[in-house]
Amino acid sequence: MTRPLLLPYQRRWVRDPSRFKAANWSRQIGKTFASTFEICFRALEREAGGKPDRWVILSVGERQAREAMETGVKRHLNALEAAFRYAESEVAFEGATVRSLEVTLGGGSRITALPANPATARGFSANVLLDEFAHHRDSRAIWQALYPVVSAGFDLRVCSTPNGRGNKFYELMTDPDLAEEWSRHTVTIHRAVEEGLDRDPRRLRAALGDPVAWRQEFECEFVDEASAWLTYALIDGAEDDDAGDPAGYRGGPCWVGMDIAARGDLTVIAVLEEAGGRLVCRELVELRGAAFSGQLAELDRVLADYRVVRAALDQTGMGEMPVEAARQRHGSRVEGVLFTAPRKLDLATALREALEERRLRLPRRPELRRDLHSVRRAAGPTGAPRLVAERGAEGHADRFWALALAAAAAKSPREHFDYHPARPAAPGRWARTPAERDRFDRPVRATAGFRRGTLGSAR
Repeated sequence: MTRPLLLPYQRRWVRDPSRFKAANWSRQIGKTFASTFEICFRALEREAGGKPDRWVILSVGERQAREAMETGVKRHLNALEAAFRYAESEVAFEGATVRSLEVTLGGGSRITALPANPATARGFSANVLLDEFAHHRDSRAIWQALYPVVSAGFDLRVCSTPNGRGNKFYELMTDPDLAEEWSRHTVTIHRAVEEGLDRDPRRLRAALGDPVAWRQEFECEFVDEASAWLTYALIDGAEDDDAGDPAGYRGGPCWVGMDIAARGDLTVIAVLEEAGGRLVCRELVELRGAAFSGQLAELDRVLADYRVVRAALDQTGMGEMPVEAARQRHGSRVEGVLFTAPRKLDLATALREALEERRLRLPRRPELRRDLHSVRRAAGPTGAPRLVAERGAEGHADRFWALALAAAAAKSPREHFDYHPARPAAPGRWARTPAERDRFDRPVRATAGFRRGTLGSAR
């Protein structure tokens, strides 16, 4: 028996005339195939009535946009024996250049596929398909840019597999206030097989080997913890009412992580003290819109107030200058860290291990909880995991990365520093130049077990 062009659940989607439609479908059951078929069929139908149609497909990335065009749009148009022209071009949106893939039909209808970001979302006046929307980076910002355009009378299609609950797709599928506006379609792998899809769920589940991922990827559950790098259970177990108060500092060795930002996001400095075999977050400094001079001044204060063994600073991009300046001021205690994908994974793993081993104590703050839980694990192009986080009003997981830098610094080999009580008037014991005298004359914070004195040299 020859398989029909569309299975029943795909036909229901295509025939649904609703202006706003959302599909929560399992992986490997033909979401993009059905969605692009609807676009092509409707464009040809409108052209037959003398009215050209305009569609934009926003995909997770360029590879996915090309797949939607090659195995979806062009395949359907060829099957329908429709004449069309195909072109690729580089298009600039608010300073960013992306590759646009476009089909033009004989009657003037156009279908464009390109990677999604807030700039491309607001760059067209057209009907829109958001393909795998739950996996779009900054989905809320994309939605904010897109919806005013669509609300002018265009249609909107959203299809995806779930990706936790921290994105706009979850709200579209579950918010009861949107039930009247949105036509929602949910199709699990089991329902798809019942309706004719040639798949073996048992073998798929065994091959996946991850029960939580199976529930989300194939059974369409919004499993909050499935993609979260740090679960709420881990975060809850680390919260301590005594953490986060600088006055609780006991004078122990400390490790510092600093996530640097120039504008928009937060600059965060995290201070972890080794106390009783644990790492206690003594202070979490948050600066918004501060100049680099102000950020360095705050780092100077932290390094003077605490016995800092190592400070790991984000050196990526705009961090080059602050890291260089900090190393000139504080020497080898300051380490610059480039945020490559493998390095970010190492940092995040150090933070998670500290939580799993219950070695890390954190302040009990709602914004910190949200920030730590916002980082998600996603599959990269090669299959290796990558870490992503939505940018929101509270930042871009800046607290997470500051703590991750500090936790990773605490795992590195320890440098030993001598701390000698001395009067500021007698720095010559260590200092050889005026600059060194200025640096070593700064008093250290008075703490239990230490007298106010001068910081000695590294041995």
